Amino acid sequence: MKRLFSILVIAAVMVLGAGNLNAANNVNTLPGTIVNFVQDEEAATAADDAEETLGFHQELKKRFIEGGPAFMGIVLLCLILGLAVAIERIIFLNLSTTNTKKLAKNVEDALNSGGIEAAKEVCRNTKGPVASIYYQGLDRADESIDAAEKSVVAYGGVQMGQLEKNVSWLSLFIAVAPMLGFMGTVIGMITAFDRIEAAGDMQPSLVAGGIKVALLTTVFGLIVAIILQIFYNYIIAKIDSIVNDMEDASITLIDMLVAYKNKKRI
Repeated sequence: MKRLFSILVIAAVMVLGAGNLNAANNVNTLPGTIVNFVQDEEAATAADDAEETLGFHQELKKRFIEGGPAFMGIVLLCLILGLAVAIERIIFLNLSTTNTKKLAKNVEDALNSGGIEAAKEVCRNTKGPVASIYYQGLDRADESIDAAEKSVVAYGGVQMGQLEKNVSWLSLFIAVAPMLGFMGTVIGMITAFDRIEAAGDMQPSLVAGGIKVALLTTVFGLIVAIILQIFYNYIIAKIDSIVNDMEDASITLIDMLVAYKNKKRI
């Protein structure tokens, strides 16, 4: 009996010793496991941040290539040419904008102090279509008020044509870009149905590529049209503003010439 009891005690001690040893090993390996987990989480977070940083440009490039170089290249060309025309018009219109009230006051002062030639000199030193209209009206002032008025009206039409130069090209690109997108849509759908006909079976994988091309060309065409339409509306609003200033300046000039001639008669 004593021998049996001794054997049981020895077995219990061995089991407890093995359990303590395993616990110690688990405790020793736990920090390493935590460190590895934290490092994996940091690496995953850094990868996600890098994907978010570069995702937009890579996705845009990917979608552009998937849309096909033929139609997507033409749509991109419409965007580039349209932006070039829009930027050129915006710069020209901003340079053509003048302070008409200040110009009218300077011309009136020069007209009262130095006559027609002094007023024409003020117009020569001022840029913009309003100053050009003033100069044309003053150049015909010696003939008659009617001649000056006709000259102002005729030259106003010339200046208006200069302001609207190349704007028709911008409207053309706005119309062509979505049309090219819709054409790509039709061609993509035709390609999808050709694949179905060749395979003799209706499988999603057969039509997915053609439908994707169709949708991508439409989306890019609409994006180009929207961007150019914003610039077009700004340019038209700027032209209308300058034309209104030209009309007001023309009326002011005729009134100044009438007052000047009446003053000379007295």
